[in-house]
Amino acid sequence: MARTSRQPDDSLADEARGELSPRVERALWWGTAGLVLGVLGTSVLVAGTEHGRRLPVAVALVLAQACALRWQARAPVAVLAANAATGLAVWALLPAVTLTGALLAAQSALCVLSATRPRRVSVRALVAMCLPAPLAFGAGGVAGLTVYLLTVVLGWTAGQWRRAQQARTRAETRRAVVEERARIAREVHDVVAHTLSVMVVQAGAADDVFTQRPDQARQALRAIETGARSALGELRLLLRVFGPEAEEGRAGEQREPGPSLAGLDELADTVRATGMTVHVHREGATDGLPAAVDLAAYRIVQEALTNTLRHAAGATEVSVRVTAEGECVRVTVVDNGRTTQGRSVSAGAGRGLVGMKERARLVGGGLRAGPLPQGGFEVAARLPVEGVS
Repeated sequence: MARTSRQPDDSLADEARGELSPRVERALWWGTAGLVLGVLGTSVLVAGTEHGRRLPVAVALVLAQACALRWQARAPVAVLAANAATGLAVWALLPAVTLTGALLAAQSALCVLSATRPRRVSVRALVAMCLPAPLAFGAGGVAGLTVYLLTVVLGWTAGQWRRAQQARTRAETRRAVVEERARIAREVHDVVAHTLSVMVVQAGAADDVFTQRPDQARQALRAIETGARSALGELRLLLRVFGPEAEEGRAGEQREPGPSLAGLDELADTVRATGMTVHVHREGATDGLPAAVDLAAYRIVQEALTNTLRHAAGATEVSVRVTAEGECVRVTVVDNGRTTQGRSVSAGAGRGLVGMKERARLVGGGLRAGPLPQGGFEVAARLPVEGVS
């Protein structure tokens, strides 16, 4: 089951520093190394047939460039410098190889550097890569110079495009988190307002019967105590989510209290109306849950069902299981659809998953979501009860 999830801001900070996952690093290495070996390696073998003694050295330099690309995501500046030096050495050994081809690995490192490092660093690297331009002009004339400069600039530009795309993704994810927090805070406000309204009514009733019916007055006072404890728990969540300006201009709004797991069957009926088969399983009592946990569980189920309808290609059946275990509530939603691009669990892949994770985190729980080995998609959340109310 899900553990407490890492906060979205932490993963965003890693991306902002240009850090890639090991799988992405390996894929990047295999792709660029294969390109260098296929293009430059072939050129060296063809050009080296007339230079038997130089060929082994040139081949070794090409292999060194391919190996150095393994660290281009972690140390692109060093890899760029090393591959530029070895590329120039290959060109010096075999002048029949074009300078553009000899520096192909350096151009790949420049692209990665441009995408993952600050602009001032990538601009300096671009200028450094333009320094061999006179050599390209001397070897290939205007055509050689044009091709060399064009490939260098295109590599740098591709990296800048990727960097801008990542910045947009980070901004959209942050905006989704902020909007979700504001919506959660408004709902917590609704729950607290509802609880306090009930407390006021009970206090008035206790005052009316305090002398004639003391037992009924004590019962009302105990209900007020229980409601006050619950409201204090909700207010703690509210303070953790809200900034001072978040509810500016909303004080006069009147809203109905939010939904809860008691309305799970009605929620399932709305999905069944679309033709989807929905199975709802409950284990344990959910009547006495803290309102914040109750609301978070409901919203997670709601969003998971919405994702199934929108993104689960070919899904015909979805199962919802809510288990109350005393110290926590576990929510699991599993469908039988095919995973599509819209259901990717990578960072910034969609607001639905971001919102569900944020709801679970704000009540001290965690959520995981992803495709199952046997097919289908699963959303699983663990929401603690202790310490919330």
